[in-house]
Amino acid sequence: MARKMLIDGEVNQTNQVEEEAHFDFDLFVIGAGSGGVRASRFSANYGAKVGICELPFHPISSEVIGGVGGTCVIRGCVPKKILVYGANFGGEIEDARNYGWEVNEKVDFNWKKLLQKKTDEIIRLNGIYKRLLSNAGVKLYEGEGKVVGPNEVEVTQLDGTKLRYSAKHILIATGSRAQRPAIPGQLLFSDYEFNIVFGLLFQCKLLFNDPCVPIVVLLKPSLAFSVQLFSKHYIFKAACSLSIQELAITSDEALSLEDLPKRAVVFGGGYIAVEFASIWRGMGATVDLFFRKELPLRGFDDEMRAVVARNLEGRGINLHPRTNLTELTKTEEGIKIYTDHKEELLADVVLFATGRVPNTKRLNLEAVGVELDDAGAVKVDEYSRTNIPTIWAVGDVTNRMNLTPVALMEGTCFAKTVFAGQPTKPDYNHIPCAVFSIPPLSVVGLSEEQALEQANGDVLVFTSTFNPMKNTISGRQEKTVMKLVVDAETDKVLGAYMFGPDAPEIMQGIAVALKCGATKQQFDSTVGIHPSAAEEFVTMRSVTRRVTAGGKPKTTNP
Repeated sequence: MARKMLIDGEVNQTNQVEEEAHFDFDLFVIGAGSGGVRASRFSANYGAKVGICELPFHPISSEVIGGVGGTCVIRGCVPKKILVYGANFGGEIEDARNYGWEVNEKVDFNWKKLLQKKTDEIIRLNGIYKRLLSNAGVKLYEGEGKVVGPNEVEVTQLDGTKLRYSAKHILIATGSRAQRPAIPGQLLFSDYEFNIVFGLLFQCKLLFNDPCVPIVVLLKPSLAFSVQLFSKHYIFKAACSLSIQELAITSDEALSLEDLPKRAVVFGGGYIAVEFASIWRGMGATVDLFFRKELPLRGFDDEMRAVVARNLEGRGINLHPRTNLTELTKTEEGIKIYTDHKEELLADVVLFATGRVPNTKRLNLEAVGVELDDAGAVKVDEYSRTNIPTIWAVGDVTNRMNLTPVALMEGTCFAKTVFAGQPTKPDYNHIPCAVFSIPPLSVVGLSEEQALEQANGDVLVFTSTFNPMKNTISGRQEKTVMKLVVDAETDKVLGAYMFGPDAPEIMQGIAVALKCGATKQQFDSTVGIHPSAAEEFVTMRSVTRRVTAGGKPKTTNP
């Protein structure tokens, strides 16, 4: 049987039987997150022999801990959304009183119960992803993978055994990890804890007598060590992937805290920072959100950023714009935070949500000639292929558009391109996204600032701000805001935005319309569903403002 392959941008007919005799696998994937699993399954469905490796499962990641399902399923989108649901109930219970529900003044919240339910769910999903791979005929290896040649990978299993496999194609899908800013006083090491660590290392030396035995020692959820024992010289080498008694945590640890904080400080202005501030505030904590710019959510539409900021304050979150943290110290009363505005405050938890970095450090990519950018991301072409023709990469590790559905799209396009004879480029236009604040923000298409930069003519802006019907009875003072940006010349809708309850559910449908090139006239001619908030998108007929191309401002970055 012959298979069409993409070679140097062209479809080439190759003899499958002849080539497969030289390789253990048609495809070997390093990383079993959303993109890796999708690419593996679809490639196998197209007839490829596929292997995949992933680090052992744990809710908190490190360089030696991961889990099938990846960040989104285990320590990202899914567990976060579960906590958002949990936090939402606080406001819902308050609102229920004016709807006739007699709710006791004292309503208890059991954090540990929710945490256990969350953990149960990600364990369930981890099992489902494993079954998806198995059902597709994909061979799963648990261990750390790295590239050792253009057509060869090495997998270090949990017992230290190293396995090498040849593959016609190698796909890197290792995602990204939370990064920490260099702020003095983040970490606190005690002599007692160091004694525990090195005592364990000494006991490991007595138990294992092999020349080199890597083991994983889990002292507690926030600590993971990859320990290498060299019995010949009695040398012990411990590589800490998560530090001891951390004064600051990342989103990984925030999803698995043993106790709900009463006082939380969040440092960062992106969607992760805004979401965790909303979660903890919704659960009753005092929350202070620090960020370097004038508004949170840099890169989103400026008008909608201001709407979110006002709502965060309206929900009781203390905002500290244009502020940096300069030092953290441990005190008897809690963690003391110092800022560049000479502010001092105490917290039970400090969350750093200051971005993520591609997971490429331990993959040996540069040694085999794969090009990385300055951030450590894998450089790829339009088909997700690196400068080494047999090595490809999808998902956050490429730092293109870091969203789970995008990784799924890239994985699908890769499988079509390489194993289905259908060269397919990922399409990054009109990709919707959401910030799961309370209530959420959801967008698709261009921001007003981007539209002004790209438009050849004038831009029309339509906005609507209203009190949701539910709030008229509950008494909650919180507005829903909707916005459409339209090309005045073509009438094409360039961007749509919504802040308010159910925004992501509504925006998914709007995204289909924009993907199809919908015009404002087509929006206007669509009959709405009444009564609903969504109908506002088809009834905004008055122009809020018209921005001329001659005076278009540059994208602001406040």
